[in-house]
Amino acid sequence: MSSATGSRIVVTGATGNVGTSVVRLLSEDPQVASVLGLARRIPDWSPPKTEWAAVDLASERADLTGHFAGADAVVHLAWAFQPTHDPATTWRTNVLGSIRVFEAVAAAGVPALVHASSVGAYSPGPKDHAVDESWPTHGWPDAAYCREKAYLERALDTFERDHPGIRTVRMRPAFLFKRESASEQRRIFGGKFLPGPLARPELLPFLPDIPGLRVQALHTDDAADAYRLAVRSDDARGPFNLAAEPTVDAGLLGEMFGARPVRLPRTAARSAIAAAWGLHLLPASPHLFDAVLRLPLMDCTRARAELGWRPEHTATEVLEEFLLGFQQGAGAATEPMRGRKVG
Repeated sequence: MSSATGSRIVVTGATGNVGTSVVRLLSEDPQVASVLGLARRIPDWSPPKTEWAAVDLASERADLTGHFAGADAVVHLAWAFQPTHDPATTWRTNVLGSIRVFEAVAAAGVPALVHASSVGAYSPGPKDHAVDESWPTHGWPDAAYCREKAYLERALDTFERDHPGIRTVRMRPAFLFKRESASEQRRIFGGKFLPGPLARPELLPFLPDIPGLRVQALHTDDAADAYRLAVRSDDARGPFNLAAEPTVDAGLLGEMFGARPVRLPRTAARSAIAAAWGLHLLPASPHLFDAVLRLPLMDCTRARAELGWRPEHTATEVLEEFLLGFQQGAGAATEPMRGRKVG
């Protein structure tokens, strides 16, 4: 934004995987005067020009309008992935909490809203070519994560109609990784007792090659740079796909691990995941697995052309960094990102 010199930016979900990267980049930007990070628990981490406030978006008593007053932009990142066995709980935080954020942005007169949507908002799509931002966003209805992301796309349709003067941006990133997110993501998707050393190549003589398991990845810092560029822009509106090359599949992972891909039927893989999830041994649900197999590949031309965005890391570099962090129990100085090595 041309008036960004001295701007004040509020970030929800500021202590998670994406939030820590967004807060750091904004705090280092000379055009940003101050950053207010909102999170359920205030961290020990204190980057320059940053203040903190304890806010639970699931609470109707949260004074979001007061926190947003005087802000030049709100970056909405807050999201709860768990508990997958209780979708009503994640709905209260993710959907109802997000709607409270949107309403507070309008009530406080904030001129710009940058919302974290996801590739998970997209309807099932192709794996042999990339789609642009016009692809339908109805998600995979059986997966709570996709259902919630898709519902918020519809909520933002209404928000934009009712508040045309608020510049609204929807970021739709691929799977986001960085070294410091390894422990958090292990707890969210693999369980807190999954040993990081299992990711050693010598322990993986072969890799399961599951039909449809072809996805995109992106370094969290590269995604955060897109958020920063969107905050600073006067003109950026609407959705932006964010992903790095190359596409991640069994062949790429096999090269990384020095392991041979072995074809595994979808039904066998899903049955194993469903059994572990049903026994509360695995946090990630089989419904999310179903969704991942159906996610389209994304074309990121619009982000490059309109934001001037370029990822600095390849998908291969992202995964190599993340796996090293996974083995080491890497983390960061916030409660969601705390490091822990198991095994």
